Amino acid sequence: MITIILTYRNRKLTILKRCLESLKMQSNDQFSVVLVDYGSEESFITALSELLEDYSFVSVIKCNLSGQLWNKSRAINIALKQIESPHVFVGDVDMIYHEDFVKKLHELSAKNEVTYFQVGFLDEQESSFDKAFLEYAVNFKSTHEATGMTLFKTEVLKSINAFDEFYHGWGSEDTDVHVRLQHAGFNVNFYDEDLLMLHQWHPKTYREVNDVTPFHSGLEAINAKYLQFTSQTKRTLANENFQWGHYDPNSVKELDKPKMSFQLTNEKSEIIGWIANILLHPINTVVIATIKPHESYRSLKEKVKKQIGKKVVQCIDFQQLNDLLLETIITKLRHCYYQYSYNAKKEEISLIIKL
Repeated sequence: MITIILTYRNRKLTILKRCLESLKMQSNDQFSVVLVDYGSEESFITALSELLEDYSFVSVIKCNLSGQLWNKSRAINIALKQIESPHVFVGDVDMIYHEDFVKKLHELSAKNEVTYFQVGFLDEQESSFDKAFLEYAVNFKSTHEATGMTLFKTEVLKSINAFDEFYHGWGSEDTDVHVRLQHAGFNVNFYDEDLLMLHQWHPKTYREVNDVTPFHSGLEAINAKYLQFTSQTKRTLANENFQWGHYDPNSVKELDKPKMSFQLTNEKSEIIGWIANILLHPINTVVIATIKPHESYRSLKEKVKKQIGKKVVQCIDFQQLNDLLLETIITKLRHCYYQYSYNAKKEEISLIIKL
């Protein structure tokens, strides 16, 4: 038996349906699918549940984490902690799989090596059609540099502490796990003898003007640099200071009942003091903080004082403040359960976190 792990959040259900239909048609049925719903909004949850009723081979792990940054590594690890099959394939919900894909997984699993697969990319128009796998017109194919879609021996993946949960947003987590496995002495092979999966086109997810969900525009660049240091230091183990693959629904529920409340401004000294004394202090309680502009922020009086060289209140720009808080969570507090929102238009940040 092979377990296929898929991760999901607010993805168009027609894309997921094509993916699951292709798995339903597999010539070898010795597999199961674990779908991790990592924080979908309510508008998606009901429709997702209805869709999955048609696919008995799919089990769902629901994680109520819509107010947290997307973390594919953690979503994968949550499933990995629960599976018992000797091999696991980490895929994507936007793939369409060849009917002999699982058959090939079983053939390759006998080699006990790490194998990742070439992907054929469909353009927007082609992705809108429901066709047999071989009837799709492939726009282009991936090379060995695209490192997702990987078959692992489960115990091998666990031996390096699974996927590195530092990676938030998009990018680098799949390359990272390959690099660390190679550092640990395992062979990582690229399979391109046959094309066994197709990527459905979908628009990139951009932040809308009125969107208040957590977002950091620099995460892809940060992830890339972090990966460089993993390569440079020959690191094999991830998540050494945090428990990986952990999800506690009871802790999520505790966020509904904060015990401490803070009304803050974007004054630099106040923010730095609060982060050091509260956010980074293990007080074992749920804290809520609301951050709004300081009365002197953007005021004409402060601008004049600054021009004539007088002392002014030092404030942090709200975009920089947003990035600072999210970077603090990623580097120091990613094991904590939280709900975060940033209204750029109103310049207001809200954070509820169990410390």
